[in-house]
Amino acid sequence: MSLRTHVTTLTAKSILHRSTKVLVAALASVLSVLVLNAASAQSASEKKDSLAAAIAAVCARRTINGLSIQNAVPGSWLLEDTVSTSDGAPLRQDIRLALPEGSELTLEIRFAGGAPRQVRASYFTLTDQQLVPDLLAIADGGCTIRSARSIRRGQTPWVYLDQLDGDMETLRWTEILQAPWPPGVVTQGVPVALVDSGLAYDLPLFRDRLARDAEGEPIGYDFWDMDPWPYDGDTSRGAFLPVRHGTAVASILAREAPNAVLAPMRYPRPDMNRMADIVAQSIEHGVKILAMPLGSNAPDDWTAFADAIKDQDILAIVSAGNNGRDIDREPVYPASLTLENILTVTSADGFGRLAPGSNWGQESVDLMVPAENIAVTDFRGAAGVTSGSSYAVPRVAALAARILENQPHLSARELKTQILARAAPSPFEKERLVAAGWIPDPDKD
Repeated sequence: MSLRTHVTTLTAKSILHRSTKVLVAALASVLSVLVLNAASAQSASEKKDSLAAAIAAVCARRTINGLSIQNAVPGSWLLEDTVSTSDGAPLRQDIRLALPEGSELTLEIRFAGGAPRQVRASYFTLTDQQLVPDLLAIADGGCTIRSARSIRRGQTPWVYLDQLDGDMETLRWTEILQAPWPPGVVTQGVPVALVDSGLAYDLPLFRDRLARDAEGEPIGYDFWDMDPWPYDGDTSRGAFLPVRHGTAVASILAREAPNAVLAPMRYPRPDMNRMADIVAQSIEHGVKILAMPLGSNAPDDWTAFADAIKDQDILAIVSAGNNGRDIDREPVYPASLTLENILTVTSADGFGRLAPGSNWGQESVDLMVPAENIAVTDFRGAAGVTSGSSYAVPRVAALAARILENQPHLSARELKTQILARAAPSPFEKERLVAAGWIPDPDKD
């Protein structure tokens, strides 16, 4: 019902059945709602105006600086202005402005040939003493806004990402950033912890494939945001631009290990010491297989994980990475950790040749498996095809789950031994690139 219709209904009902005093009170109440909604609309309008003014100011002058942006956005003041250059030419400029009521506006300007190539302006609203991402406008090099994104919060735990037109208002489509766990019952199956960007667990493919405790509660957690809903989205590149990785990985595991159940663990990018908590939670719930298609160049990121998993009866299957390098010489972690209960895998083509861009190492990498042009389901439930060592991980994790299903009393080290025993030298790689060889058909028993 619209506000105008609401007013008319109240007025007619009051005239017929209520006193003038009640009528005045009713109209006052409706007027209050109108005022509140107008204020809300004005606030939304001010956000859009601030972003538009900041973007327009980028192209208004030959030299871009934070003070000129500050002067273009009413009520703002400059907090930070940093420029990255190469051979004296700007590559990227980041500007932060403080706004009234504690909110902030940021500009990210990317350059090509010394001129702006793309401009991203973000609005962050102060909520409960925290800056919460609200609205993003994306403009071209001529400062014309081509698209926008808005993060909208519903009743906890629902969070949505609205894709908008250049007017920052017209809705194109909506994505889910966070959702409640789907209802379900306890399902028997080998549990596999998926340590990744999370999982779109509300998709039909996964609703009945979630590992649950005796009370039927899903065994999974968001160690990034520290809440119970590990929905798929790596936001390290920005809250408005999540990378959806975990769901595609999980779809391979679900297909190749049809009786396994998944425990999604969103990895703790803000504090990698929490990797120890992932190991602890997995052990607590009897999870013996960790599928970990992730890594970094920093060994310190993985100290807590290494200390936590060392000598535990749990097998971590990790990706070698996609840097096109020998990780014996240039390590990647946790792939290069020298722990007996880590199994490192990389991607090959269907003939046993190392895939272009995939990492290798005679000592650090255990296996190659075919993981190129492999069918996946993405976070929307759409079919796709992808490649890389990340997708070797679920193939080997699925193999591990099937072995463990038939031999539940195997230790993690015995499980690893059985997997490695399936490997053979690649017929197309003259030099040994990995320790054990390749498994051409990891989906076969």
